[in-house]
Amino acid sequence: MNTIVNLKTQWEALKQEQPHLRIRNAAEKLGVSEMELLVTNIGNSVTRLRPDFKDLLPEIELLGKVMGLTRNEECVHERKGIYANADFSNPHAGLFVNEDIDIRIFLSHWKKVFAVIEENARGISRSIQFFGKDGEAIHKIFLTADSSIDAYEGLVEKYKSEDQLPMETTEAYELNLDEKPDSEIDTEGFKQAWLDLKDTHDFFMMLRKFGVSRTQALRLAPSDFHAKQISKDAIVTMLEEVAKDKTPIMVFVGNKGNIQIHTGRVRKTMWHQEWYNIMDPDFNLHLDMSKIAQTWIVRKPTEDGVVTAIEVFNEMGDIIVQFFGKRKPGIPELDIWRETVEKLN
Repeated sequence: MNTIVNLKTQWEALKQEQPHLRIRNAAEKLGVSEMELLVTNIGNSVTRLRPDFKDLLPEIELLGKVMGLTRNEECVHERKGIYANADFSNPHAGLFVNEDIDIRIFLSHWKKVFAVIEENARGISRSIQFFGKDGEAIHKIFLTADSSIDAYEGLVEKYKSEDQLPMETTEAYELNLDEKPDSEIDTEGFKQAWLDLKDTHDFFMMLRKFGVSRTQALRLAPSDFHAKQISKDAIVTMLEEVAKDKTPIMVFVGNKGNIQIHTGRVRKTMWHQEWYNIMDPDFNLHLDMSKIAQTWIVRKPTEDGVVTAIEVFNEMGDIIVQFFGKRKPGIPELDIWRETVEKLN
């Protein structure tokens, strides 16, 4: 327990020095995971809940309009709405498919969950926060002014764990940075498989079949038409253009355990230091432009015509964020989106 006490003392001292420091950044400074830092406040502002995710998540709808937050190291995606239409019929993945809350949940990575009530400059913040085995946050759900506090308190009481000890263990993910040399890839077979695609969801399975990484696949694409590298500044150009033209887009941000999607128009964009931001009433995006290593235009054939994406990667080759024009299965993508992307370089 001395370690826990020491960690809590160090965090309190850090908050005195930097009162606006977020817990994620404080954990990094203290050399621990965010979850390990969070649980030092169990019994005060934090309550451990039972990780009964398939039962708990559908009941989030009872809270009313909330804000869902999914992030990776380089990008934060915040979307307000109601968690309706939960579907956990697939044992490996869960879904919420709605106009506002649209997420894909990979349950094997969801390990721990906590209710958090804390005071900040805006008042009292209430949330439910989900973590992976490495102690990093997978998804967070925050109450808004339109949420039900009574429903939140009922949910916390219903799922409260018997274990309220202020400590957690973590397990690191193994990093697989190996990439086959291009010479070992069946490049002609791979290019033909790309040209034969019928659905964008088949792209991932194609990568696995030929043993290529995502960025390697873009290098080996059938032509510059199918994959073209562009500058990261083109992201700003694109977002300003779709905001001006009122073009509805789709924005995908994910981590190991969750992908969160926004579909709709973009209205207000702005810089803040190295971050480029969308700041709309129900959708916020915060993209750290300094951490972008590669940006690509990617085109895939489908039964509905070509689907055009902008894919953004970090130095490890992991996807940071993806942008598409608004579309649904059976409906071709918007001409204005293709025209906007065509002008980027």
